[in-house]
Amino acid sequence: MGSYYAWKSFSEDEDRPEKPRRYGVTEMRNPSDSLVGQDALQEILETMGQFVDGLKFSGGSNSSMPESFVKEITDLAHRHNIYVSTDDWAEHQLRKGPSSFKQYVEECKRLGFDTIELNAGSLKLPEESLLRFVHTIKSSGLKAKPLFAVKFDRSEIPAISDRAFGAYIAPVQQNSEIVEDVNLLIRKAERCLEAGADMIMIDADNVCKYADALRTDIIAKIIGRLGLDKTMFEASNSRTSEWFVKRYGPRVNLFVDHSEVMNLECLRGSNLGRNHTSILGSSFFLM
Repeated sequence: MGSYYAWKSFSEDEDRPEKPRRYGVTEMRNPSDSLVGQDALQEILETMGQFVDGLKFSGGSNSSMPESFVKEITDLAHRHNIYVSTDDWAEHQLRKGPSSFKQYVEECKRLGFDTIELNAGSLKLPEESLLRFVHTIKSSGLKAKPLFAVKFDRSEIPAISDRAFGAYIAPVQQNSEIVEDVNLLIRKAERCLEAGADMIMIDADNVCKYADALRTDIIAKIIGRLGLDKTMFEASNSRTSEWFVKRYGPRVNLFVDHSEVMNLECLRGSNLGRNHTSILGSSFFLM
């Protein structure tokens, strides 16, 4: 495995030091979600493992896989010093009651998960209940990652004429509910961090799914209040990743598809070039 890592090294004074990293974190969607198989995941981790900090199961895929297969994946990730996260599947367990959620947490721990994601929006929980679930996760020895989403109308996105120097000028008229929603999101997220949450995930669907629809005022406000090292954004494509890295530097935490890991590392400043065929196996390009 050492031969794969000879062409890149990290130093402590870089913006992205050696793993485990507290910032500049790259969380990757598990390619097994797309049925490419464990062999492909192993090849990806052997060629790009030093750039990946976390592996996330998406869409509740872990619940439909045999436990032995899930454990093989978590063990593989741990061998590459990569943490493993659930998605927001916990919401399905919470509908069955608090006791079911505690059993879910223990099951995740047994299968090798390190982080449990909580969808704070879809759960529609009272704030104190959300904090109790964060505490339950932390008490089990796992990390908690609440997920928040900001909803707004596309009419709230500034038109091209409102753009200046690659940024956006806020529209003259904005829905006051949007501002209240963002402030409420930040307040809840702050309380989750105070309760022990390790990272706040921001859903990309309405805030940063497409680079030409970014609400930069919302993103700046969230990062300004919560801190860059405690916030992770989902980057649905390379343009969005590029925007985040150019705006906030290589220390920004991003969740990306497995096919975007190498491009993201180039954006972060690694001297890898754009032709990755010499270091990536054939299965990567078949996904």
